[in-house]
Amino acid sequence: MVDIHTHILPGLDDGAADIYDTIEMAELAYESGTTVIVATPHCNLPGLYANYFGREYSSTFIRTQEILKQEQPGITLMPGMEVFATEDVPRLLTEGKIFPINRTRYVLLEFDFGEDPDFASELLRRVKELRARPVVAHPERYEFVQDDPSVVYEWKRKGYEVQVNKGSFLGRFGRKAQDAAYALLNHNLVTAVASDAHSPMQRTTCMSDAYGHLLQSYPKDYLDALFTENPRYICSGLRPIRFRRIPFRTTY
Repeated sequence: MVDIHTHILPGLDDGAADIYDTIEMAELAYESGTTVIVATPHCNLPGLYANYFGREYSSTFIRTQEILKQEQPGITLMPGMEVFATEDVPRLLTEGKIFPINRTRYVLLEFDFGEDPDFASELLRRVKELRARPVVAHPERYEFVQDDPSVVYEWKRKGYEVQVNKGSFLGRFGRKAQDAAYALLNHNLVTAVASDAHSPMQRTTCMSDAYGHLLQSYPKDYLDALFTENPRYICSGLRPIRFRRIPFRTTY
């Protein structure tokens, strides 16, 4: 499997506290079937984490990559960021302060859980105008998506990609997030499933638990596309597999 959303770099955010956490997270990922991990520390999070592309990010990533090659050679670590959506994200992209997933055009974007849907859609449009390719992080956790998941149908129609957290399918972010995750999955609106891992103890890098859970109800080929093929295409800068979108006919 290929995991495009993790907080595995040590000491940069609320993820891995130190390199020992990082190594444990990599080991757990490998043991549960993951071979590629994208390190996506929080970026542009007001008042908490800036983490713009620069010397600190680069040195931390390179050092971590070298250590994991020794400690867990079965894992390939790739660079990236989880960018918090603010009005100045397009400017930050233009200035080179935001690092896309593995040097591609794909940018992992997260919104405030209580964000205004009009702002979210407008920002995604502006990001795409810069020829970047937005990947929306965990939309099932946003209140406006939980209220009306058809918003994501429109995002997919406009060419934006959608990453759902594996924990949402297991109910780890509450019933509303779980219901929204399944709604997106059942309407073929999910591009990729990722761990959004923060530690080796809670919100871990283990992807096999969610894969096995979903395998009881969904075809293996479909899940392989979401857990492995599409994330790999994103890491390579290629267009992911697209499924026929199913429109929402029920008012949520």
